[in-house]
Amino acid sequence: MKRYMLMLSLALLMGFILPPGNKTRIFIAGDSTAQTYNEKRDGLIKGWGQMLALYLNENVEVVNHAVGGRSTNSFIREGRWDRLISEVKAGDYVFIQFGHNDASTRPERHTSYEEYERNLTRMINDVREKQATPVLLTSVVMRTFVNGHLTDDRLKGYPVITRRVAREQGVSMIDINLKTRDFVTMLGDEDSKPYYRWVEPGVDPVKPEGLQDDTHMVEKGARQVAQFVAEGIMELNLPRLSGK
Repeated sequence: MKRYMLMLSLALLMGFILPPGNKTRIFIAGDSTAQTYNEKRDGLIKGWGQMLALYLNENVEVVNHAVGGRSTNSFIREGRWDRLISEVKAGDYVFIQFGHNDASTRPERHTSYEEYERNLTRMINDVREKQATPVLLTSVVMRTFVNGHLTDDRLKGYPVITRRVAREQGVSMIDINLKTRDFVTMLGDEDSKPYYRWVEPGVDPVKPEGLQDDTHMVEKGARQVAQFVAEGIMELNLPRLSGK
């Protein structure tokens, strides 16, 4: 019954029609898990951001600024956040998902917990100043199994901080980390591999030797995460996105 209601809600989301000229935009600030990829150049890797429009109706436009290898620090430092926010207008949404690269030990990516909280807070305030709506998303789970059990140690405390900032700032949040963690746990080690970039030799033209990637996804996985995002939109009853 729960699954039926969820699919019904998604159908309503995809079928909801706005008056002409009132298109709602969702901007995405994020990393490689959300990025839009070109198959000829990048191979079979896909990000949930490029799949999200499949679960929305034609009156919602997705503007994907997510790019691989970026943390909140580097996304801001490189001017990517300024470019995104310059395009945002009143009534838009900005979905913000980081954490993977913030947790990195590489100095050009790493973000301390204190910096991460400050960066998220800055992004929230910048979006609100544009009379737009910020939505935080926790990080997609990394498919790491130890003795048959999924662990989330590589993401460290960044999903926890995202949840805390959302609560303290009164911001809507979609807990993708929890949704994907539960999903991968349910599937188990072997059955979750086809959702991630686990490819045999000769399958991916960009990685002819094959690849075992527990972070990034192929189309099947990216579609699933995009569906989780769409479900989160429905659960939050976001105006002009959920039919409200």
